[in-house]
Order: sequence, then structure tokens, then C-alpha cells
Amino acid sequence: MVPLIEAHGARIPAIGLGTMTLKGGVCIQTVSAALQMGYRHLDTATFYDNEREVGEGLRVSGIPRDEVFITTKVRHVDLKPDDFERAVENSLSLLGLPSVDLLLIHWPSPDLPLSAYIPALCKAKRAAQTKHIGVANFTIQLLDEALKIADEPLVSNQIEAHPMLDQSKLIAACKKLGLAITAYCPIGRGKVAAAEVLDRIGAKHGKSGAQVSLRWLIQLGLIPIPRTSNPDKLKQNLNVFDFELNAGEMAEIATLKRPDGRIVNPPQAPKWDS
Repeated sequence: MVPLIEAHGARIPAIGLGTMTLKGGVCIQTVSAALQMGYRHLDTATFYDNEREVGEGLRVSGIPRDEVFITTKVRHVDLKPDDFERAVENSLSLLGLPSVDLLLIHWPSPDLPLSAYIPALCKAKRAAQTKHIGVANFTIQLLDEALKIADEPLVSNQIEAHPMLDQSKLIAACKKLGLAITAYCPIGRGKVAAAEVLDRIGAKHGKSGAQVSLRWLIQLGLIPIPRTSNPDKLKQNLNVFDFELNAGEMAEIATLKRPDGRIVNPPQAPKWDS
């Protein structure tokens, strides 16, 4: 059983399947296989163009809907109130579901104030289109502002997080606010897993460098959502709850951070926390 992370009433499985770039039959098969292996957390988004396949993968798996935590996200270009409502309805239609477990703002808008779309996010929760709401790629300042506007509890912030990127200030702020933190790119799109220190630590535990990276995030209290369509790696990514990194190993892994460690930095990105 995958442990659960609790935040403002949400109970989120401590690891999930990221689905960005998974398309068509590969996405359906991967989602179904992951659920049958024991995954209970799926992460998708309008931008990924695979919500229909994620929903189909859930149905093909045979796993009951109420056992799976499903997250989707609204794009930054769909944040005007009318656009937002249509985007949510379209996501639910594609997924084939009456609601999701967590609805996120995928990126803060570079053009609209938070007051233009945080209320629409809260409205989706009241309309029972989602059990919980949150944000992604929000900085400390944006989180503080969003929490002042929201009249429903925000439960999470989804951020890029892996050993090469120092997110310690943002992680501390999220924890202080009681927010769950979901970590995308948790093995740095393969770059982190190639680090010698991770391989060396992994060898001591009978694990791969990628598994060590995931375990490091879990012990920091984050929820990694690694993406793969490889069945062996799917199993490996889930198999990270049977070992523990000691304080020295955690500290050594933290030394991998570097100034150019960020991987995802699109034009709509906010000014990141230093």
C-alpha cells in the first residue's frame, strides 16, 4: 500500500504516475498497468492532450474509481472565468468522469491577476467538479496572494523538484502553509539518475539512482510523480517505500543542487524564488 499525505482534508497517495508525453494506446496501457501494479495516483492536464486516454486507462485497469486519486490542470490560456469553466467541463468529459480529486491551475497567468481566476477555481470545487483544488508552479509570493483570495482551501502546489534544483525555500513555505507538494520531473528527466552519488548510495540499498532520487523527495515530504511507459521502470518507481536514506545520505544528495538545475522554464513562467 502506498502511504497517504494529508493536507487540508485531502489524502494524496505519496507517489503518482506522471503522464505528460504519454499518448494514445501507450498512455492507456501505461495507466492501466500502473494501476494494476499498485499506483493509486494519476496526474494529467489539458495541456498533455491525453485526458481521454488516462480515463480509458482507468476503466481498462478494472480498479474502482474511488480508489484512485486523479489530478488534472487548467492551462494558463484558459483562466478567464468563462474559458475556465469550459476547460473544466471539457476535461471531465474527456476523462469520462463527473469530477476529479484535485484540480490545479497549471501555470499562473502572466497577463491576468490572480483575482481573475482563483475565484473560478474555488467555484469549481463548490460545483463538485473537483474534491480539492490547488495550484502548480506558484512562487511564495503568488501562494500568499492566492491564499488571501481563495474562499476554499488550497491543498497543494505542484512544482519541479529533484536533487539538482534547490527548492528549499519554497518547500519550507508550502509546509508552513500546510500545503502538500507534488514534485514533477523528480528524476530530472533522467539527468539526476545518472549522478554518481545516487548510483553509489543506491548500490548500498540495492536500488537504482532513480529510486534514490524518488526516495530523497519522499523523505523531504514531497509527492513525486515520475513518468515512464517502461513496465520495469514503472515497478522500480513504485518500489521506494522499503528502504530509508540516513541523514548523511540525505545531506550528500542535497549537494547535487546547482544554479542551472531548473529544467522546465517556459515563457509563461513566473519570476522564480531565488
